[in-house]
Amino acid sequence: FCLERMSTSKTSTTLKGLEPHHCHSKVKRDVKVISQEKENGNTEYKRQIYNPTNSRLRSLATQMSYRLDEGMGRCIYEIGVEDDGCHSLLDYDSVAESARVLECIARSLNAVVTDRTMIQKEIGLDKDGEPTLIGDKDDALIVHESPLFSASNHVPSLEEDDHMSNLKDDDEKEEKEANDRVPIQILSKEKSAFTRCTIVMQRVETHLLDPSPLSLIDLARGKAISSSRDRALSSLSDCVAGSVEATNLSYRQGKNNGSQKTNDSTPSTQISKKLETTSISETLSSRNIRVAVVGNVDAGKSTLIGTLTSSSLDDGRGRSRTSIMKHRHEIESGRTSTATTHLMGFRHTGEPIAGRDSIRANKRKSEDEIARESYRIVTLIDLAGHEKYLKTTIHGVSSGMADYGLVLVNSRHPPTHMTQHHLNLCCSFGIPLIVVFTKTDGCPVHALKNSKEEVCKLLRAPDVGKKPFMVRNEQDVATCIGKMNSLAPIIETSCVNGEGLGLLRKILFALPKRRRHEKKLNRPFEFLVEDIFNVPGVGSVVSGFVNAGELSVGSTSTVYVGPTDDGTFLTTVAKSAHISRINTGHISSGQSACLGLSLKKDDRSKLRRGMVVLKDSPTSTREFDAEICVLKGEGTTIRKSYQAYVHILNVRQSAYARHIEIVNTNPLGLPPSHAAQNDDDDEGIVLRPGSRAKVRFEFAKRPEYIRSGMRMLFRDGRVRGVGIVTGIPLT
Repeated sequence: FCLERMSTSKTSTTLKGLEPHHCHSKVKRDVKVISQEKENGNTEYKRQIYNPTNSRLRSLATQMSYRLDEGMGRCIYEIGVEDDGCHSLLDYDSVAESARVLECIARSLNAVVTDRTMIQKEIGLDKDGEPTLIGDKDDALIVHESPLFSASNHVPSLEEDDHMSNLKDDDEKEEKEANDRVPIQILSKEKSAFTRCTIVMQRVETHLLDPSPLSLIDLARGKAISSSRDRALSSLSDCVAGSVEATNLSYRQGKNNGSQKTNDSTPSTQISKKLETTSISETLSSRNIRVAVVGNVDAGKSTLIGTLTSSSLDDGRGRSRTSIMKHRHEIESGRTSTATTHLMGFRHTGEPIAGRDSIRANKRKSEDEIARESYRIVTLIDLAGHEKYLKTTIHGVSSGMADYGLVLVNSRHPPTHMTQHHLNLCCSFGIPLIVVFTKTDGCPVHALKNSKEEVCKLLRAPDVGKKPFMVRNEQDVATCIGKMNSLAPIIETSCVNGEGLGLLRKILFALPKRRRHEKKLNRPFEFLVEDIFNVPGVGSVVSGFVNAGELSVGSTSTVYVGPTDDGTFLTTVAKSAHISRINTGHISSGQSACLGLSLKKDDRSKLRRGMVVLKDSPTSTREFDAEICVLKGEGTTIRKSYQAYVHILNVRQSAYARHIEIVNTNPLGLPPSHAAQNDDDDEGIVLRPGSRAKVRFEFAKRPEYIRSGMRMLFRDGRVRGVGIVTGIPLT
């Protein structure tokens, strides 16, 4: 595409449209200091950026993104230089302000300034007032300044911190000795001190945890926003890449070798002095709503998630679902076979975050970009709908810690038996429901009416016990939000023409947080392992959910990983952590995170899904007691030695019923169908649909980490019952 240039011509002999004190307007700029600019490559020349408009900022960001791509993530900007390489004859303040705006733009593109060099005393005026070179290039004053934003995106461990402190002390001693020998050189801010600047930018993939961001337009103009409401209003969708962080915003404009201070009168020094901030860590925990998306195989779950997260409509031929699917066979067949999570962000005002980069339209925003821009996040858990993958869906609901469930129904066909299974599954875990009718575009009226009637029958059934409530406007949204335990909102949507998607977004934004994980901060640290990776250069990495407690990673953070097949735990060190691809040194309950572990090569093969990472007192057991309830429905007979597949959070394994004790809540006594058929009560007790009992289970293969209070579900092909772990037998 075309690289947009400054609106003023760089080939003219005077600076037009600028204030007179910024330069010598009557002096010709014909002294060449560097080679001519090339159209391609990663180097860009800029004379000056003064009071840019919103559209100008977006154009500059587009240009910088191109230069970063040309340099494989690295670009160089020469400020105070014409396209032909001649000096622009600007003073220090003009060049520094231009560098500040460019650095704000770089930060919005996930880039940081790694080097900022100011150059003076290479151009002067002769007796006739014409510019000329002063001596050799070695005689020029070259000063390396600190960038506006911190270029470090790594959270050091305690050991690295001590090492860096020692290096810093040594550097300070060497610098002091050097300063004793060499006089300190200070940049001049006089109008006759012609200045140019070279800044080097590097795109990064991870970021420090920063507060809720300011918009690029306000940040580049040096405005300080005093309240969260003003900050919300400033976070407009037409900003370049949405926003940039407002943390560590100490504008050190002129620091010669770390000693030159910024003039306090500059507007940029006042940024964020009274700024109320909210951290991304809080956004990803207390303001993160987890929603499980279930439905039949043809309901369009992946299509709906792709449309919501990408902010672009589907073409009716699978474009939206293809953008979020994980495996090749899923893309080819159109069927999801794994449980995946996708982030959808909202601003303070409820406006959804655009899922695609506003600079590179064909590029989806990464999780860290969405997290940094968002005030509230909805994590959509895409689950399989085909009956063949029912066990994967059950595990996803069991371990997903979902606050709410979206049950999708194809409006062109009546609900199937899988829809009933998904409704029962969500109700078994006490998850409130939202029913979404999809594919309403072109759907016959009688087919939609028939589907609604069938779904309302399922919702009113005793197994579900929900009252259907049609959502047609924003007032209906406000009505049903506070009554989610008794109501089941119903929304009609289409991913092709966008019908109903606005109401669905409003409901998702307005949903209150149901699981209060912040109340579990005082409990011992408990991390549920969902997946395992071996990253070259890093080692073993486990991803999962922080179910309780908090952990600070580093060289002294000792944790226990297990249990292994023999019931023991591996002792290791949690050396690093990521939240939504954002590097952090601290994780707390309610967050989905990745932990980097220092494991030996022999121990890496022992890792498996279903393990836990604990900070202290690791225990494993092969037996556990649970109080269960057999679900009503298809005929189920449970007696001693009954084998089922048990789901307890992230644990899934076959287990045997070793002991059964009926919980008799009937004042008339035990029904004959449950009575023992011989003298041995334990052998003859039979559990039927609707029965409640205390059962001791024994895992069939290996010990697991189980504690009291965990919710469980058991199945033998279909879901047969639910329960709660009541205790662990003493061994």
